[in-house]
Amino acid sequence: MFERAFEQRVGSRGEGEAAMVQVLAGERVQVERGPSGPLRFWRGEGLGRGRYEVGQLVEHRVEAGPGRQVWRVEAVRSGRSRTSFAGVFDLTWEPADDRWSLVRVHD
Repeated sequence: MFERAFEQRVGSRGEGEAAMVQVLAGERVQVERGPSGPLRFWRGEGLGRGRYEVGQLVEHRVEAGPGRQVWRVEAVRSGRSRTSFAGVFDLTWEPADDRWSLVRVHD
């Protein structure tokens, strides 16, 4: 269902330190959306299943073509400490299908 890719990043992880990114094949998720973007989302499969609370919107963009929206958010699984368990997730919304998907998880 997903493949793992490694990126070289410079920044908070240290120069040249590898960061892991899971590239997913569009895992369907349920999303509760507020006026400025996703507030929380639910995953239903695998180890990551459960509810996630969005703490911060990192980026929002609209891709050319069908107008797919991509939301990069910092979120934490419900019941976990935000300071030690937050992750960054890329959610997409397909307006034509009214479908939300999780396409990337950044460690």
